[in-house]
Amino acid sequence: MGRIATAGTWIQLWLKSHRTTLGLGLRVTVSAVLTLVISHLLDLRLALWAVLTAVILTQMSVGKSLKATIDYLSGTLGGALYAGAVGALIPHANEPALSATLAITLAPPALLAAANPRFSAAPFTAVLVFLAPTVTHLGPIASAFERLIEVAVGGFVGLAVSFMIFPARANDLAIDAAGRVLNLMAQVLPELFAGLTRSMDEAANLRIQDQIGEAIVHLDDIAVEGRHERLTHLAAEPGQTLLLRTLLRLRHDFVMIGRTAVAPLPNAFQARIGPALARVSKTAADYLRANGAALVAHQRPAARDAVEAAFSDFTAEMVALRRQALTRDLPIDAVERVFALGFVLERLRQNFNDLEHCVAEISGRGDRHEPQPSARVWRPPF
Repeated sequence: MGRIATAGTWIQLWLKSHRTTLGLGLRVTVSAVLTLVISHLLDLRLALWAVLTAVILTQMSVGKSLKATIDYLSGTLGGALYAGAVGALIPHANEPALSATLAITLAPPALLAAANPRFSAAPFTAVLVFLAPTVTHLGPIASAFERLIEVAVGGFVGLAVSFMIFPARANDLAIDAAGRVLNLMAQVLPELFAGLTRSMDEAANLRIQDQIGEAIVHLDDIAVEGRHERLTHLAAEPGQTLLLRTLLRLRHDFVMIGRTAVAPLPNAFQARIGPALARVSKTAADYLRANGAALVAHQRPAARDAVEAAFSDFTAEMVALRRQALTRDLPIDAVERVFALGFVLERLRQNFNDLEHCVAEISGRGDRHEPQPSARVWRPPF
């Protein structure tokens, strides 16, 4: 019974943490099946295009689905009408004429799509409408009309399913992406800290920074979709502006840690603050990982006691080193890196405070007010 209960709890937690992914998969499946049924009821010749349209549109968030539907219909309408007119007005009974007419059919929509990406469906539609009569044995006008019906059916079903069946709000997708960013930061932070006590490969440092940068860019793209949803009154959830800003500041902290770790700290500092740095590295990584999971599950933020104690121990060690004036005989570049390390860890500590407010607000346990920057002015610990 204990194993069954444990398995049931694990399944519940897994389903809760993956609800957005599961909902998106269900939406796409329902959209495809429903479109196929409606296509058969309408006796469409090529249900394939209607189903593909529905699948493409339901693989996105609600805000992006709406924009994609409008763009897709605009490109399809223009491409179908133009290709139908060309096919009806220009004879193309033999192969050379067919090739020349295809070029006339495709060139303007291709230029339009190159100038404005929202009409990217126009070239594809133009080719399909022009060549479809050779397969379906319909005239150009009938082929264009049927193509419009197919896209309209797929677009209507896809958009309806996007709104009604587990709507993938961009806000939810952004929260999931933010959780992955925090988990990635937790994975790479110990590797960055290791460069403070031993030599670190510069290529590895660049790889870590590039990974975090790409994850932030992906998150920002999703956040843009969320702003589109709010502008069209499709989402009542608060935006994640503060969360994005906090993650960006954390990303800057990681860049500074990487720059500080270009070479190990002086031996005298390693012996004194090495254990404190190890505790900061472990507790900070655990804190980031725990808050990433809490963010996705909409739970209260992780406790900050352990990481706060580690930061305090580090600060105490730095104050003690200052009193002993150990930096007096160090090279200038080593002194600069020690100063930078103290500064970036203090900034990391303050940004962890903002992260806690963000997670609390998103979980519904916050005060709904943006945290104010710390009034304390940082001073070098030596």
